[in-house]
Order: sequence, then structure tokens, then C-alpha cells
Amino acid sequence: MDLETVSPGGFGKSLTGLGVNLLTQDVKKLAAFLTGTFDATVHRLSDDFAIIKLGDTMIQLHHDATYRTHPVQGMLPDNPPRGAGVQLYLFGIDPDQAIAKAAENGGTVIEEPRNKPHGLYEGTILSPEGYAFSPAIPEKV
Repeated sequence: MDLETVSPGGFGKSLTGLGVNLLTQDVKKLAAFLTGTFDATVHRLSDDFAIIKLGDTMIQLHHDATYRTHPVQGMLPDNPPRGAGVQLYLFGIDPDQAIAKAAENGGTVIEEPRNKPHGLYEGTILSPEGYAFSPAIPEKV
């Protein structure tokens, strides 16, 4: 599927499994954070929408205004942080490399990389709006 030319209906019908939509006040800024920090690829970038690819995972970014008739709209905070209680793992992305790029892309490191008891080496970075992204690889020896 060509993510640059697929119709919205065709794209929606192709989705399976768990879908992640992140609502944002600035689609382009969040897309720049994800590409600059995690080497994500961006498709269909506009002021209102973007498709983000991280490995095999797709994340959709939606501007707040696109949700104006959705019940979630009334729950959005006017100011960050957003996404409280949600941790978005980015498996296969080296946390050392991502954390080295986080600050220059507007991120805040809240957990330095370390080996965890569940077998992963991970760290956690907040996006400028407060979404928690945790790049993780198998634990380092």
C-alpha cells in the first residue's frame, strides 16, 4: 500500500490489530519530534494529519480540531502533559541513540536507559506535549 496515495477509506479498511491515534495541537511539530528522535518516517503530513511509521508500527497524528465532534475532544487538556498513564514502547529502537537526540528535538528524558528485570534495556522520553515514548531493545550484557 502506498501511504502517500491510498484513499482515507482504503487506509482505514487496511488497518488491523491495535491502532494508535495521538491528538496534538501541532501535527508537524510532533512529527518532527518523532522523526528527529526515533528516525520515524512520515507520510501524508499536513496541519491536520500524518501517518507515522516506526518499523512495522503505524501511528496516526490528528490535530485537535479534527476531533471536534468526537467525545474525546472534551477530555483534552489545554496544556501538556497529554497521554498521562500511557507508555508507548518503541521496540527495536536503541534507547541510547534516541535519548542522545531527545533534547535537540524538544523531548525530555524522564528515565535514563537501563536494563530492566523483564529483559529489556529501555529509557523513557516525553514528547513536547507529554506523551511518554520508551525505546527498548533486548537487555545489554
